[in-house]
Amino acid sequence: MSAAQNNSLLPALAVAAGLIAQNIGAAFAKHLFPLVGSEGVTALRVGLSAGILFAAYRPWRTRLTRSDALNLVIYGLMLGCMNLLIYRAFALIPIGVAVAIEVTGPIAVVLLASRRARDFLWAGCAIAGLALLLPISSSAPLDPRGVAWAVGAAFCWAMYIVFGKRASTLAGGPAVAWGMLAAAMFTVPVGAASAGAALLSPAALLGGLAVAVLSSALPYSLEMMALARLPRRVFGILVSSAPAIGALAGFLVLGERLAGLQWLAIALIVLAAGASAANASSD
Repeated sequence: MSAAQNNSLLPALAVAAGLIAQNIGAAFAKHLFPLVGSEGVTALRVGLSAGILFAAYRPWRTRLTRSDALNLVIYGLMLGCMNLLIYRAFALIPIGVAVAIEVTGPIAVVLLASRRARDFLWAGCAIAGLALLLPISSSAPLDPRGVAWAVGAAFCWAMYIVFGKRASTLAGGPAVAWGMLAAAMFTVPVGAASAGAALLSPAALLGGLAVAVLSSALPYSLEMMALARLPRRVFGILVSSAPAIGALAGFLVLGERLAGLQWLAIALIVLAAGASAANASSD
């Protein structure tokens, strides 16, 4: 294997490993729902992730302007809301389906910024996939509350991208650490109010630490390494596979089985996400 191929392969494998870890973490988090609820798991994931990222990146050494601080607060709030809503969705619908709906948020950000005719094809592809997942389908019904939570998470992911770009003048590690702290200041009180003292039980803390490492600290670190060495187009295409990986993680860890129409919907959304990422990065 040539050096150039090796330089592309390793970061691509890092992205794949991060996606696998993130979705296994999501599947494992679902096992904790009976113990502390979805809000409690969110509080543990975000709160412990903030501690890990703060220790790793020491963001207090980065000077923030007033504009940076405002953007990071909104970025963190959107990150916290996104986690709360997607975990609520996980509690009611399969992980792969929830992630597929959530991914439509970033797709919308890319497509709304484009004016090319071919992008309407990918928009239609994503809409068709989303329509197949809506609970109006009698062949593969979903809990409408779970779908609504996932749609809310999609909106928060879109806003997370918008305000994350505004905070992009900061280095990646410190920005993520500050954003995670802002998210923790919102989600931890919500989780504590919901789960109470159960949040501090050894089982909850150990499980939450595993979720924090698998779903946040490890994938974010791997993605940051990969972004420095991969073209944005390739990175976007790799990340677009998240719904399919989520569906597989749900099946392997939780035994979640999807109907044929749901797999078709996930495939359509993955196609739209990958194509829109490739087109946006080629501009």
